[in-house]
Amino acid sequence: MPASLRELRQRRAAVTTTKKVTRAMELIASSRIVKAQQRAAQATPYARELTRAVSAVATDAPEIDHPLTQQVPDPKAAAILVISSDRGLAGAYSSNVIKQSSQLRELLERNGLRVQRFLTGRKAIGFAKFRNFEIHRQWEGFSDSPTYAEAREIADALIESFLKPVEEGGVDEIHVVYTQFRNMLTQTPTVIRLLPLEVVQSEQRTEQNELHPLYEFEPDAETVLDELLPLYVASRVYACLLQSAASELANRQRAMKAATDNAQQLIERLTREANQARQAEITQEISEIVGGAAALSEATASAD
Repeated sequence: MPASLRELRQRRAAVTTTKKVTRAMELIASSRIVKAQQRAAQATPYARELTRAVSAVATDAPEIDHPLTQQVPDPKAAAILVISSDRGLAGAYSSNVIKQSSQLRELLERNGLRVQRFLTGRKAIGFAKFRNFEIHRQWEGFSDSPTYAEAREIADALIESFLKPVEEGGVDEIHVVYTQFRNMLTQTPTVIRLLPLEVVQSEQRTEQNELHPLYEFEPDAETVLDELLPLYVASRVYACLLQSAASELANRQRAMKAATDNAQQLIERLTREANQARQAEITQEISEIVGGAAALSEATASAD
């Protein structure tokens, strides 16, 4: 049954209001993504130099057997840090990260590892709670604008769990699932192993013929490594948070633009249908007037 003119106008007004909301969210995401990209780019030099420092200590002092770099031959437990968003309306951003983390969890469990969940973002937390999954630690409220203090808090919790013996609830491995920002059109769910560290010096050099300087460590290499490794872990977590924040905003901007375009198309279609309904009503009114006039004329002629 065709919709009435009033129904079509009400639907068009509702879609117009929705379009205003999605357009506003698109503009907000577009303005914030520039700052998110800049923050991610500014954090890169610090992370790179810190990686070189850790690499130098690990290379020049191979005799040090640090807990954060020690490989466990037969791991029994692993932790997964999942970085998702606090809000929706970002397309498949959070669902892609959650799907990637589920695949990683299944792989680890098939290998006989007990999995602990460290979750950031309400979407991942809600997913785990809905399925009654155990959550070891959780954070929320900063997915689109993370700070280094929040990254350090997450890193300290991960290191604490890693240094704790497995028999007491600790883990042997820590993996991070986040979304890597490549450009405005491409954001890729990515898995990295955060701990234990694998520092390969050749991967950190920007030039093949770069000379490796000689270092002297004060007071000693082990103390320097104790100070650098927590900073290194925090910088890696912070970089993942910044990459995920930029990816979230890019996905939201793209999703809201698609929603705005769809709303405009729907408004145009409803406008055409409303015009057709209005024309049908006018035609019906004219037909009724003409019919009534004809009936009146016939009645008058019969009376005469």
